[in-house]
Order: sequence, then structure tokens, then C-alpha cells
Amino acid sequence: MLAGAVLGFLGVAAGAFGAHALAAKLSPAMKAIWETAARYHLLHAILLVVVAVMRRREATRALAVAHWALLLGVLIFSGTLYLLAVTGVRWLGAITPIGGTALLVGWAAIAVHAFKMR
Repeated sequence: MLAGAVLGFLGVAAGAFGAHALAAKLSPAMKAIWETAARYHLLHAILLVVVAVMRRREATRALAVAHWALLLGVLIFSGTLYLLAVTGVRWLGAITPIGGTALLVGWAAIAVHAFKMR
């Protein structure tokens, strides 16, 4: 739950930073990249809190996989997009799909948990 709460805090801060401090400094394309990073960051921070609550009730392997995959996914997916937006270093975009894949693994692990619990 702590990881989700910290990521949520940082996601709100990143969104505000992008909207205010970076608004005049980023091109429209880079601002859109920053906003995508913040959107996925916040959504998956909330999901991490939900997974933490679920793990307190039923500590399954699938939920543990979901937790770690979502955490890594946010760090890699949103992290590389944030860096790309502020630096313009294009090769970072090649790493981003690794984070996206981790997010997909997290969602799939939640589905596996739900399937086994039905």
C-alpha cells in the first residue's frame, strides 16, 4: 500500500509540475508525452493501492506478481516518458514498451487471481 501511496503522491506532483512549471517550456508534443506519463502513473498508483488491499485479504502469488509488475511498469513506462518529455532523448522511447508490458502483466495477474477465486 505504501508503494501505491507514494506513487500516487508523486503522480499528483508530476501532473502539477507538468501543468505549471513545464507548461511554457515543453513543445505541445512533449507536453502530451508528459501528460500520458502522468495519466498512466496515477491510474496504476491507484491500482497498486487496490492490489495491496486485496493482498491483505488473500495473499496469492498472482497478486504478488501484480504488485511487482505494476510497480516496475509505472517506474519504467512513466519514468521513461517523463525523461523523454524533458530531455527529448528519443532512445528512451524504445525502453517505454518494457514498462507497458509490465503493466499488462500486472493486469493479467489480477485477472488470473480473479479467475482462481471464482
